[in-house]
Amino acid sequence: MALSISSLTSSLSSLSFSSHISQGPSTLSFVRSNSLSISHLAKTHSLAVVASAAAVGSPLELKTADLKKYVKSRLPGGFAAQTIIGTGRRKCAIARVVLQEGTGKVIINYRDAKDYLQGNPLWLQYVKVPLATLGYESSYDVFVKAHGGGLSGQAQAISLGIARALLKVSEDHRRPLRKEGLLTRDSRVVERKKVGLKKARKAPQYSKR
Repeated sequence: MALSISSLTSSLSSLSFSSHISQGPSTLSFVRSNSLSISHLAKTHSLAVVASAAAVGSPLELKTADLKKYVKSRLPGGFAAQTIIGTGRRKCAIARVVLQEGTGKVIINYRDAKDYLQGNPLWLQYVKVPLATLGYESSYDVFVKAHGGGLSGQAQAISLGIARALLKVSEDHRRPLRKEGLLTRDSRVVERKKVGLKKARKAPQYSKR
């Protein structure tokens, strides 16, 4: 019995436990080592790292905050206080557009146009057409506040807003913009659903019997 207890204590001591044999023949009492405190410190350290990373913020949030400061510095008094401004609408989307002399930047809702429109070439083309028609691609910076509808509707509303703002730069711009159809408000909207039909015009399958 004594031999088995001594072998047991030697094996337990190798597992970073300190063993103590009491005076009783077969009683063992173990004292816990410092492994718990080490793991606790490691856990608190990892929590501190996560908390500090969350406090810094994601790169997208930082970029949006920087653009917001930039737009406010370029537009003192907000959108309503500017002179070269135009409002465009399409479906349920509404866009307020401000033009300022610059290098051709387009910022929509405090985000870069390519990022906001998800890099869609068609939607980006809608935004660029009015300026490209007059050769102003790198002459004006465009600041937009858009809401309502989807990204496609907002892009077309921005196009109309830019065209209307260009009229305030010079009335001579009306003829080329009108020729390209950029001053026409597209009034098409989704037709409402009808009673008894599945959609606006789609009817359920006809059964004679």
